[in-house]
Amino acid sequence: MSLSPPIAPDLRKLDAANLAKHSPWKQPWWRATPGDGPVLFWVILIHVTALAGLILTPLPGWRVLLAATVLHFLGGLGTTVSFHRGLAHKSVRLHPVVRNILTLFAMLNGSGSPLSWVAYHRLHHAKSDTPDDISSPRVGGFWWSHLRWLWQAGAPPIRRYCRDIDKPAYRIWTRLQIPLALGAYLIGAPFGLAAFFWLGSIRLVLALHAQCCVNSVCHMRKNVAATEATACNVSWLSILHLGQGENWHQNHHDHSGSARIGWGAGQIDLGWVFILLLERVGLAKDVRRPTVAPRRPRRQANEQARAPAPSALKAF
Repeated sequence: MSLSPPIAPDLRKLDAANLAKHSPWKQPWWRATPGDGPVLFWVILIHVTALAGLILTPLPGWRVLLAATVLHFLGGLGTTVSFHRGLAHKSVRLHPVVRNILTLFAMLNGSGSPLSWVAYHRLHHAKSDTPDDISSPRVGGFWWSHLRWLWQAGAPPIRRYCRDIDKPAYRIWTRLQIPLALGAYLIGAPFGLAAFFWLGSIRLVLALHAQCCVNSVCHMRKNVAATEATACNVSWLSILHLGQGENWHQNHHDHSGSARIGWGAGQIDLGWVFILLLERVGLAKDVRRPTVAPRRPRRQANEQARAPAPSALKAF
């Protein structure tokens, strides 16, 4: 009796929750999953343009730098307060006007649509540090968790993880994603060459790597066994995040339902400060506060089986 060869999966029909079972990190880095080619093109485009900008306009002037910093800050605020704390974990309920304004700035910062962001993030928490965690450096290595999963992990598992927000108010942002990305890239063009580069691609590259470090660097705690959690707090990332709190990632995994991420002395969390201000003026409700301090370090954080921890610094 002959055995038929295994049937290759149709990658077009697999979202990130299912594609992880087929080890997409073993593919060449340049091979995007069906439908994710534009993401790879976008990542290459902003990096190439940013490099050209650093060569042609290395000193853009303080006005351009200030404008780029403000855009970066507002975009990061949109991601951490609206996408992360508000939508993904429901630790704060924002007024719809505030939520939409923050969503706009987050998308102009390259964070993608709220539905895809929340779906991937909830998958990450549900399967953290396991082979099913599609953005884990434990399984795929540093570059996989930092960048490659963006175009090789498959579609966001919206039906499985985002039924609660899979509504017209959020779907409209998915349809606006390409125009907003183009707007983010060209936002500085009317103000000269330096503004084109620094408000556009250079800012977008900085924002991209600041966010991606949470998946990679903040999950590379040293000297952990295969059964231990990898999330860690990384103080120097506070600079890239402009003090908005996402770098206190171990705190977040210990108490993901809390709207506050920075806990101890010196753990700056401007996202939490902004939420408190919104609450005071009636634009934020149902703010979930921490009840106990997070443990340090966290052991046996997930009862699911974990894969052996290979070297985290694999080749791109």
